[in-house]
Amino acid sequence: MMSEDPEHLLVVYDDHSDQRSLSLDETSSTEESPNETKLSLETTNDTIPYIGQRFATHDTAYEFYSEFAKQCGFSIRRHRTEGKDGVGKGLTRRYFVCHRAGNTPVKTLNENKPQRNRKSSRCGCQAYMRISKTTELGAPEWRVTGFSNHHNHELLEPNQVRFLPAYRTISDIDKNRILMFAKTGISVQQMMRLLELEKCVEPGYLPFTEKDVRNLIQSFRKVDLEDESIDLLRMCRNIKDKDPNFRFEFKLDANGRLENIAWSYASSVQSYEVFGDAVVFDTTHRLNAFDMPLGIWVGMNNYGMPCFFGCALLREENLKSYSWALKAFLAFMNGKVPQTILTDQTLCVREAIAAEMPAAKHAYCIWLIVAKFPSWFNAVLGERYNEWKNEFYRLYNLESIEDFEMGWRDMVNLFGLHTNRHINTLFASRTLWALPYLRSHFFAGMTTAGHSKAINAFIQRFLSAQTRLAHFIEQVAVAVDFKDQAGEQQTMQQNLQNICLKTGAPMESHAASILTPFAFSKLQEQLVMAAHYASFQLEDGFLVRHHTKLEGGRKVYWVPREGHISCSCHHFEFSGILCRHALRVLSTGNCFQIPERYMPLRWRRVNASVKVFQNSLSDHGERVRLLEGMVSNLVAESAKSKDRLDMAMEHVSVLLERIREHPIPVPVPVPASRYARNDVFT
Repeated sequence: MMSEDPEHLLVVYDDHSDQRSLSLDETSSTEESPNETKLSLETTNDTIPYIGQRFATHDTAYEFYSEFAKQCGFSIRRHRTEGKDGVGKGLTRRYFVCHRAGNTPVKTLNENKPQRNRKSSRCGCQAYMRISKTTELGAPEWRVTGFSNHHNHELLEPNQVRFLPAYRTISDIDKNRILMFAKTGISVQQMMRLLELEKCVEPGYLPFTEKDVRNLIQSFRKVDLEDESIDLLRMCRNIKDKDPNFRFEFKLDANGRLENIAWSYASSVQSYEVFGDAVVFDTTHRLNAFDMPLGIWVGMNNYGMPCFFGCALLREENLKSYSWALKAFLAFMNGKVPQTILTDQTLCVREAIAAEMPAAKHAYCIWLIVAKFPSWFNAVLGERYNEWKNEFYRLYNLESIEDFEMGWRDMVNLFGLHTNRHINTLFASRTLWALPYLRSHFFAGMTTAGHSKAINAFIQRFLSAQTRLAHFIEQVAVAVDFKDQAGEQQTMQQNLQNICLKTGAPMESHAASILTPFAFSKLQEQLVMAAHYASFQLEDGFLVRHHTKLEGGRKVYWVPREGHISCSCHHFEFSGILCRHALRVLSTGNCFQIPERYMPLRWRRVNASVKVFQNSLSDHGERVRLLEGMVSNLVAESAKSKDRLDMAMEHVSVLLERIREHPIPVPVPVPASRYARNDVFT
């Protein structure tokens, strides 16, 4: 609707001496008769164009009409220029029109070129201002000879019109600030907030948007990216020369420019051998300094801390790029496919995993879904948002698929969300995120809120600074090394803590001597709860339920001769830790040790799995890192008492003396050509 404010009046003026149609497609050129154009200045609002209004230059006329348009709720553009007696004989007439004037021409479709399918804003609006050049008083000037303020579309409010491209400008000073911010690696959102604070304006009231800033940063990158890519490849080759176990792979486009690159470290490959059963492939971040999508592979080690597996920088976010990244990752990891892989809700990532890792169980990261809830449901649910969120978490944590689906229907009815597209999308993809559908697959506890925060904090560490593309790979290495060192300290702290046995059961002390403190604490929780359950033997197994319940329960199957036990709750399959139901049956059956197969290698202390490690490790550097872990464990265990410390010092002194006496073999020179590679380095 048009406003009735004087500045928004629908007015149509035209110089009648100029026998012209108001059509914007008309192309004739007729000389105006300015003497016949009269309009009293006293009766005209100076902010509204009028016939006969004079301007020294056509640029001045454009600026005046542009300011008028901004007040009314639209923007303008230059439509057509005409010269006397034809083009090239001197400019005599100009047309300025509404930004929605005209109609978008139909584009010729090219099957080989992807179409963006952007909707045009043009709708044939007839609002315009025409100015003509005259020399009536000797000096040349421009007069308004035609004006229409009739629009066939909605005009924008003042708080909306400022977002039109014509009114969004970035000053040279702001451009320099943005370039400086981009080099420090901060996000565009952080840039906007800093500029708002510097200019003392409310959030959202800068004369430009986040999109404008992203486009500006992209223009900076076009200049530097090619040189940066060359430096990045040179950096990778230098690292490879120093550490032959460093692995990287890259892809060049048809013009020889870097398209994708992925890399991993020797320590990451080693960690993946043991902890690569459950992997997070996080593709939600970008390298802000160069606007490149970033893919990061992360897992969880036996002490419950994040471990880095690999990284990929991509030019595009599409199926082809993600498929390439997954292939490169599998090549680094000697073809070993993870049991489960967690990602964002990106369709092309899902398709890439289905194509490259069909044997892996793919699921969505619940914490990435929950992070979108405020923007999805806060406005829709209002005061009931927190109530709905609590109900969502209750449904998410259910064990039974039937209970989940029935509860979901009740939740939709209760909150009136039948037509909400986000609710419908979540339900359609429920098998990829809801725990009732995932409990039979191993996720190493990475679906919990605590571990998701730890993983995100770990990733943020090497996203905090991105001054140069070539230096980013070093930043990742520093962050990973820092995390490894911090992990060793946390590991030592865990081992130094005196483990408190709560049940006195032989199974508990047995597990405490084998599992890491992190894993043992999870098992201990189940052992404590097992005492509250009763078991009833059936023909084909056991029924286990809480002592206060008269119905329900979990079905446990136990074959003592084979050391096999399983429960219908699938807790072991999901977490690698036996559940309270299975532990209750083992206790009832006079089992004093947890069967070997139910204390997985990935949850054991280093000294409890040395032999397995040694069988899989042949590289010198890997063995050194293994020894460092053993020494850390030795110090941790020895520090628990004076007797242990004295014993350790005595034996280590003897061992150190024997090692010093052992001869060191002379290394055989390695030909330089041994490390020659083409495009793939492994």
